[in-house]
Amino acid sequence: MIFVCPLSKVDETVARIGAERLVSLLSAGMEMTRPVSIRAENHLLMNMHDIAVEQDGMTLPGEAHVRQLLDFARAWDRSRPLAINCWAGVSRSTASAYIIAAAFDPSRDETELALLLRRLSPTATPNPRLIAVADHVLGRNGRMVTAIAAIGRGADCFEGVPFGLEV
Repeated sequence: MIFVCPLSKVDETVARIGAERLVSLLSAGMEMTRPVSIRAENHLLMNMHDIAVEQDGMTLPGEAHVRQLLDFARAWDRSRPLAINCWAGVSRSTASAYIIAAAFDPSRDETELALLLRRLSPTATPNPRLIAVADHVLGRNGRMVTAIAAIGRGADCFEGVPFGLEV
């Protein structure tokens, strides 16, 4: 099971679900304190901004980020949950959960997975750049991009409510 949460709820979520692995997707320079229950080798901290097009002074999510995410996820034995966070638990983290779920089951219908994501999180607004790069890396021929675009922007919020996605 993958659990998505905002940065403000990382400690609480990790403790509640018993996660042993954590992915954090944060802008460079943003402070992140790894929960004490997560060993350093089980924490992937990726620095990128929540942007979809290149902007001066900002790190655009790219292929190296997606490949690093997939490598980390594939090393997960799934015996205990994986937690994923970004600043708000709305964009980079929901995109990452969708990407991992799609990678783990290549036959899974991208649209059904996107609709499930929307049911689980009314605020989910997966980062379109991460989705587009993953679509290419996973050879989904635009289906991931189309599916995420079809669910549209999630409900406005300050931060998302933690949720779990079965993989």
